This record gives sequence, structure tokens and C-alpha cells, in this order.
Amino acid sequence: MTNPAAKVGLLTATAIVIANMVGTGVFGSLGFQVAGIPSGFPILLLWFAGGVISFCGAVCYAEIASMFPRSGGEYHLLSETWNPFFGFLAGWISVTVGFAAPIALNASLLGEYLGSILGLTEPISILGLKVPLFVLYFSIPAVILVTLVHLGRISFIGRFQEVFTYAKVVLILVLGFLGFLLGTGQPISFLPQDGDFDLIKSESFAISLVFVLYAYTGWNAATYMMDEVKNPEKNVPLALLIGTIFVTGLYLFINASFLYSTPIEAMKGQPEVGLIAAESFLGPNGGRVMGILISFGLISSISSMVWAGPRVSAAIGRDHPHFSLLKGTNKNGVPAFAILVQSVIVIVLLVSATFEQLIHYVQALLTMSSLLVVLGIFYLRIRKPDHPRPYKAWGYPVTPFVFALMSGYVLWFQIQGKPKEFLFGLATVAVGMVVFLVVSVLESKKKAKRG
Repeated sequence: MTNPAAKVGLLTATAIVIANMVGTGVFGSLGFQVAGIPSGFPILLLWFAGGVISFCGAVCYAEIASMFPRSGGEYHLLSETWNPFFGFLAGWISVTVGFAAPIALNASLLGEYLGSILGLTEPISILGLKVPLFVLYFSIPAVILVTLVHLGRISFIGRFQEVFTYAKVVLILVLGFLGFLLGTGQPISFLPQDGDFDLIKSESFAISLVFVLYAYTGWNAATYMMDEVKNPEKNVPLALLIGTIFVTGLYLFINASFLYSTPIEAMKGQPEVGLIAAESFLGPNGGRVMGILISFGLISSISSMVWAGPRVSAAIGRDHPHFSLLKGTNKNGVPAFAILVQSVIVIVLLVSATFEQLIHYVQALLTMSSLLVVLGIFYLRIRKPDHPRPYKAWGYPVTPFVFALMSGYVLWFQIQGKPKEFLFGLATVAVGMVVFLVVSVLESKKKAKRG
């Protein structure tokens, strides 16, 4: 049990939400959106829609999290709402690749930014694998550094998270203002133009919404470490809502700045949009400096997920004796073994460069997990109407309905667009089912012997 004096407050919990959300998506997805939607109004509508959908999900999570205030995220919430079986499967996904793959993606982008600036992009051969120099020089060291931080005291981890998160927010605001002040205004309008509604109805818009929602992924982050938050019934719901609303405004602002200051042709299909935009209005040297700052800004995203992921592993270890090793804490009260295991998986993914494929096949599963949690609000309102609810979902039943409808819409596109990856995801779930059944049988036999 975490020492109450070591717990973090609302500011840190909100920082965790913001850091989980603001990562590779905002710096890396606009280039692919403008390739199919070369117009300002539909692009900003995409980002606004993503914020509305995420807010709808956040108000639902806030209610359920206030009812069951313990760490574990979907693992804990699904176990309490529906059944431990569904919770275990969600936890299994999180423990295996759900956090490790996004951490690897953020670390890789951090290294790629620095590598492209310093000319360290050539690959070298390690055990037959082609590993870019930037992975060895920047990505892996960043993961190791953050891991070491997260083995320390929770109060220090909280300060580290706050400093890097809010520094990243300031960076994005400065970058956005500089774009508007120094950038050459592009022939683009943020008001509806002829042809915009055709773009909104297009397949490109629907596909881009999937990527936008990926950029918003992480609005539920504070639910993973509720045991380490002061007054979680109140502060975690507030962190979810404040973080989601703030990030929505931040995303609209920075994307408007990129569109205003940078030619669409220069951004089309490019993953390093932040660097390209900075170079367009600050010149090559200013762009390089901004690229370095963006890279360091990604440390907060890595840190927030290194914080969240092992808490799922620890929650599984807490509830299942056969995984008790995962809940083992060090002298600072953090789940050290789970943190180290996750970091080893991340480094393996970085070296083998398999994280991009994992991202594709895990996305649909994560959508299904969050959808099940939100649908649980209807179930709980019917089955447990008298259960204490320190926070009640704003806009019920409209908000959960909107989230469920849009999640189903996105899920359909995810499965249709990546059927092979989805099947690999189902295979991961199947393995989780077998593990759960085996563990359940062993635990039942152990209880029978005791009885």
C-alpha cells in the first residue's frame, strides 16, 4: 500500500493525463491527414471531433473510477464492472504490448528527431538486425533514464513528470505562437469553403479520425495509478476532464499554427511535421533547435506510460498469487520488477523494430477495452443504482452513447483496414484466455486444498 504522504495531487495526475495524450500523434499525424484532406476547416473539425469523443469517454471513466478507486485502469474497472475474465484480458493486453509498443514508438520518434538533426540515421547490424544509430544513441538511453527515475521516490517521479509535461506544454504554445507571428500565411481558410463538406464525408476523413483518436489516446491515464493519487475519488475524475479539455484546445491551436505557417505540400506524408513546420518559419538552425526541444518533450510521454503500465502488472500480481512477483515493490514503494520487465520489452521492440506492427494490431483491442468500460456505465446504473458515485457522468446517457457509437465506427475501420493485424491481436487475446483459465484452475485447486 502506498504511503499516503508519498501520494501525488491533482496537478501531477493532470500532468499524467496530458503527457499520455500529447506525444507522437500531434507531432506526427498531420502530414498524413493533409495528404487526403488538404483544407483547414475539415482538419480542425477532425481534431475538435476527437476532443469531443475523448471527453465523452472521460466523463464515463470518471464516474466508474470514482466508484472503484484502485489502480489498474481497464484491468480493474472491467473486473469490477463486468467480470474478472474481461478485466484480465484487458490487463494481459496492457502488460504484453499495450504500453510497451507506444513507449517504443515515442522513444523511436525522439531518436528520429535527434538523429535527423545530427545525421545519425544510418543503421548498423546487431545480431543480424539493422538498428538505426539514433535508436542506440538516443532512444534506448532515454528509456533507461526514465526507467531509473521511476524506480525512485513517488514524490520525485511526480516532480519529474510535472516538469517535463508542463515544459512540453509551454514548448507547444511557444511553437504555435511563433508559427502565427513569424510564419508566412498560407492560402488556407479555417472557415468552411466550397468542397469542404465533400471532404468531411470522404473515406479520408473517416480514416484520419482513427489517427486523431490515436493522438487523443491516454485521456484515461490517471485511472492506472489511482492508489498513488491523493483523494482519488475526486482528483482522478478532475484530472481526466481537465486534461482532456486542455489537450483538445492545445491540439486545435498547434495544428492551426502548422497549417497557417507551413505549405501543405511540405507536410504531405511526412512524419516529422513539428520539425518541418519549425524550419518553415524559423529557418534551418531554428528548426533544429526546436526539433531538439520537441524530442525532449517526448520524454514526458515516455515517463507517463512507464508510470502507468507497471501499475496494471502490479494490480494483476495483487489479485492473482501466481503473478505475485509483478507486485513486488522496492524501498520506495514502486513496483520495481514490473517496471524493469516493461522496459526490457520496450528495448527489445526498439532493437527489432516491431513496435509499429504491434501498434497497428493492438489499437483495435484497446478500442474494444475502452468501449467495454464505457458501456459498463449503463450496466452499473441499472444493476447498482445505489452504489456511491462521488462523480456522476455529465450528459448521461448522451455522452456514453456518443462515445460508444464513435468507438464502434472507428473499430470497424480499424478491423477493415488492418484485418491481418486484428487477427494477430485476437491471437494475443486467445493466449490471454488460456493463461487466465490455467491460473483460475490452479487458484481454485489451491483454495480447495486450504478448505
